Amino acid sequence: MRGKSHCLRIWGDLACFTRPEMKVERYSYPVITPSAARGIFDAIYFKKTYNFYWQIEKIEILSPIKYIALRRNEVKDKAPGHSKILAWAEGKEAIEPQWADGTKALFGNDTKGRTQRQTTALKNVHYRIHAHIVCRDNSSNIKTFDAQFERRAAQGKCFYQPSFGCREFPAFFELVQDTENLPPTITQDMDTGWMLYDVFDLATANTSSAKASISVFHALIQQGVLDIPAYSSEAVKKSVEVPEYA
Repeated sequence: MRGKSHCLRIWGDLACFTRPEMKVERYSYPVITPSAARGIFDAIYFKKTYNFYWQIEKIEILSPIKYIALRRNEVKDKAPGHSKILAWAEGKEAIEPQWADGTKALFGNDTKGRTQRQTTALKNVHYRIHAHIVCRDNSSNIKTFDAQFERRAAQGKCFYQPSFGCREFPAFFELVQDTENLPPTITQDMDTGWMLYDVFDLATANTSSAKASISVFHALIQQGVLDIPAYSSEAVKKSVEVPEYA
């Protein structure tokens, strides 16, 4: 089952949708990826108890593609698991902070907990994204989901601040209700090669807790529009699940 198509106008000062083949240094795709676009819709309306996911239909680029070079400090350690953080919040365990800098007295050596990384990001991004809800079963009331999303998006409500690839790059949104008189897209064609589609198997339930399963597709921008194939389409190349230790 699928719902009606919704359209969001999203914009922001900076964005970085990292190409996985660039390894250590961050280099952004020239346009937002379907997974990042889905994350913005999820930030506005998504509940684990509802068996659906957002299917991105197309991405329209409204501002010229421009890059900017940045150097950022990143911590070397990764955050602990959800259960550990929850124990800290409930006061069951002592909080163990992640140190960005320190001394021999703190670490036992001169090792610092941060490192500088080069980031080639996008600046002044502006998109129009079309998407619809896909229910994984026939028992869901999809009209209710559509109505709740439209009400939340029209009021600017979200569960958390949407972002453009990185939390420090906030994304701002507006529900597009008049789809007849829309600003034109840029007139640019670009073959971006293989692009990340998503990092989860969208066909399975409870995607947020599922193991990683990478999928890609051939992204071709035509006159500023990137058409996104359905996840079930053969155009989306899917992989096996990524092991937890990967």
